[in-house]
Order: sequence, then C-alpha cells, then structure tokens
Amino acid sequence: MHFWKYQGAGNDFILVDQRNRQWLGRENTAQIARLCDRHFGIGADGLILLREHPDYDFEMVYFNADGRESSMCGNGGRCIVAFARQVGIEREHYRFLAIDGPHEAVITAAKGPEAWVELHMSDVPKIETTDALEAFVLNTGSPHYVRFVPALDNLDMVQEGRAVRYSDRFRAAGINVNLVQETTENLRIRTYERGVEDETLACGTGVTAAALANHARQHLSPGEHETAVQAAGGHLRVRFQANADGSFSNIWLCGPATEVFSGTIVPTDESAG
Repeated sequence: MHFWKYQGAGNDFILVDQRNRQWLGRENTAQIARLCDRHFGIGADGLILLREHPDYDFEMVYFNADGRESSMCGNGGRCIVAFARQVGIEREHYRFLAIDGPHEAVITAAKGPEAWVELHMSDVPKIETTDALEAFVLNTGSPHYVRFVPALDNLDMVQEGRAVRYSDRFRAAGINVNLVQETTENLRIRTYERGVEDETLACGTGVTAAALANHARQHLSPGEHETAVQAAGGHLRVRFQANADGSFSNIWLCGPATEVFSGTIVPTDESAG
C-alpha cells in the first residue's frame, strides 16, 4: 500500500488514495490503529482515505489514531485537499464530502511541499456556556469543550483533558478538550483529542471552536471577524460571520498543509497485531 504523510500545524496524518483500489475499510480498525502507532507503524494522529464520489471531487473518510472512524477533522480536511492536488485532482475550488457533510476549499498559495489551504467549515448554530463564561461546549464538525485559562504552559494537558473527556457527561461519546489563553496578539491553544487520547500539536476543529468561543466570551459584535490562533505546532487563522442570534456561519479554517514523506507499507493482518 502506498501512503503519504502530511501535517497541518503539527497535526499529522497518513493519506491513502483509494480511487482505484480498496486498501482499507471501516472494518480494519486494528490495522489502522497499527499504522498510526508511532512505535510499530508509520505514526500519525489519524488516517484519511481519499475516495471517489459521483457528486464531489472526492470523499474524505477520517479515522482517529485508535482506528475508529471519527467526526470531522479540520486540519485533516486541509491536508486532504493538498493531497488531492498531489495525486492529480487539480481544481481552483474544491468540493468534497466528509462525515459532517459537504465542504469547500481553496489552495491560495503553494511552494514546494507546502500549501496554504482555506477550508470552509460547518455552520455552528449555538454555543453552550458554562462556568461563568469561562468554559464553552460547541460542535464545529467535532464536539469541543473550550476553557479559557490565564496561563497554558504549566498545565498538565493530558490530566486536564482526561478529567473532562471521561467525566460523567462526556464519557460515553467523548469530547475534545481545549485550554485557551488570550494574549495581546492572538489566542494560544492546547488540545487533548479523543481517539488519540493524548495532547496533539494542533486540532483544526479545536482552533475553530476556540475562535468562536472567544467571540461569545467577549460579547463581540455581529459581523465578519478573523482570529489568529497559535497551536503548539503552528499558526492558523479562522474567519467567520457572527450572527445576531448567536450562531456562526461562513467559517473558514486557514493554514499550512505540508507533505512530509511518502512510502510503501504492507497492511497485513500480522502487522495489525
């Protein structure tokens, strides 16, 4: 099986082109988890299949590092657009299908292995606020818990994340946990991702959730806004339309998507462990 490795702000993925051959399917949980394992496989936060679709440029099927198909991955969505161009799907404006519905994307700049990809995310109809406007729950294609903190660096992100992700409310379905610090220049974010069950260097739907939650927290005016967000693995930007009823639309996640390497591996039952 030929594969490509991509990363978006440090969020890394295995990409597989399945337009002509079915290498992996939803039933291959153990194999996918093994491929994502950083000691016994290629190593990644997730694995993404690019498949043909009659009504779109392609279909994106995303699996977390635990091998289970998961909800939308923003950085993965940006990476698969760059990957689509790599394998010969060249468009000025991409349209693809993901688990949360249709998405649009554009590549606004490309140089060597890196591209700047802007991805249209799903609308967010509402944000739930808790803890005196310091914590928020919302779905940006994946469910997120966002809490604002005065300082990020000295926190144990895994401990903080697990406390929320395995709480009585979120244990069954799981939730991604984001801690966010506001600075004079941007938002800083750290994320614990369900399915990976660890801290990741970036999370696109989490970055999006942080930008929208910050707007709600600040009681900012309706209209068009843009927020810069610094994750541990790089910088991203979120553009969005804030509406008077508290909903958000025309949301775009913008940032780099970079090819790291490609190779061939045999995804056998034995290698799945």
